[in-house]
Formats: sequence, structure tokens, C-alpha cells
Amino acid sequence: MSLSFRQSDILKIAKQDGRVMVEELAETFNVTVQTIRRDLSELADMGKLDRVHGGAVLRSGVSNIGYEDRRALNADTKTRIAQACAQDIPDGASLFMNIGTSTEAVARQLLNHKDLMVVTNNMNVANILVENTDCEIVVAGGVLRRSDGGLVGNLTISTIEQFKFDYAVIGCSALDAEGDLLDFDFQEVRVSQTIIAQARQTLLVADHSKFQRTAPARIASLAEVDVFYTDLPVTDDLQHKCVEWQTRLNIGQ
Repeated sequence: MSLSFRQSDILKIAKQDGRVMVEELAETFNVTVQTIRRDLSELADMGKLDRVHGGAVLRSGVSNIGYEDRRALNADTKTRIAQACAQDIPDGASLFMNIGTSTEAVARQLLNHKDLMVVTNNMNVANILVENTDCEIVVAGGVLRRSDGGLVGNLTISTIEQFKFDYAVIGCSALDAEGDLLDFDFQEVRVSQTIIAQARQTLLVADHSKFQRTAPARIASLAEVDVFYTDLPVTDDLQHKCVEWQTRLNIGQ
């Protein structure tokens, strides 16, 4: 089944925002809500979207969406989250930054920091930070994943184990209701777990679209995170758990 022009536009909006709402789409395209619901049902039948109450979200499951699509997803929101995170990282710090578009956004906010040492398995992060001449960059070796410029595998892990970082700046593909950080790639999960183990403080950067997705591999719990930077409040239950875990929530708009 081929997409109509409207359905193509709906899918483009979903890739930018992470989700679409029936009422908003009906107003945008000047059609009835019934027409939009039919469009969303057809997109769901084609495996493009998952229906949720009042709208639809990007399809997730056992494979991630494309890296360029992820980079465009909630770009302005990621910038604001990254600014909040970077403000808490002092000059003179050592940090590890893992694979992901959210950590790339943090790297851009560190371009004016002084006397940094950044270890990363993200080639994109390294290329961004090249512009900061007051930042020492160490690229962890490993197998290059061409789809996103990530380095993974045992060589990456053994490199990370040589360091003790002030901060780990990490992202994730999904965050479930129990507060578990999830990802799609088991090799990347092992790398992220090693990063957390080697850091004095762990900083998680993840926008609200991660609340609406699922992934099969568990990285860690929010209990192991010191600060979680996001853009919308988590559920009351998860907020109470964060208080128990002493995980600080930094929620910016």
C-alpha cells in the first residue's frame, strides 16, 4: 500500500516530534478527525506508526529508527536538555560520552568549556569537540558501526576500563515505567554499563519521546543515575522512585 501525500506528511511530523495527535493533525490538514484516525490506522497497519490514545507514535520494538531521523527528532528540545547538562559540568572535568544524538547535542554545548578531557566511543562527538582546542579527546577503539559512527565491542570496553571519569554523559533508546534504561544493541549496552561503572557521576540525557518507546536490552536503572535531564515530567510513580533512589530530575521546557 502506497502512502498518500497527507500520510507522508503525517509520517514526517512523527519523525520530527516523536508522536502525532489526532486533533492537531485534523486542524493542520483541515480535515475531520475521522479522516486522520483512518490515516493513522493505515499507517499502523503498514508498520510505520503505533497507535496510542489520541494519536500515534513512531514504531519501536527490536530495531531502532534511522540515525538521521533520530538526529532530527525533537532537535530543539535536545538542545535545551544539552544546555542544562553542560551547565552542570565544570571546567577541568573528565568525562565519557557514549553513542547517541542527545550526547552529540551535549558535545556542542561543551565547545566553550576549558581544560576538558573527553573519552568517547562516538566518532560524531569526537568530530564536534575538535573545534574546542582546550579539550583533550580520547577515542575508544573498537568495531566501527557505520550507521551512527559508534565504536563497540571488547576493545572499546577494555579501553574504558583504563579510566575513572568524573562524569559519564549517556543516552538511551527507551525508558520504561519501572525506570529501566533500554537499548537495541547488546554490544552498546555492555559499553554503557562499563561507562557507568567507571564514572563518579552518571548524567542521563533523554527527551520525552524515549518514554513512549520500547527496546529489548536493559542498560541499567535510573537508580544508578545521579541526574536525569529531560523535558517533560515522568509519571508520579517514577518520580517517587527517583526520590528514593536519590536520582535528581532536571526537567526543562
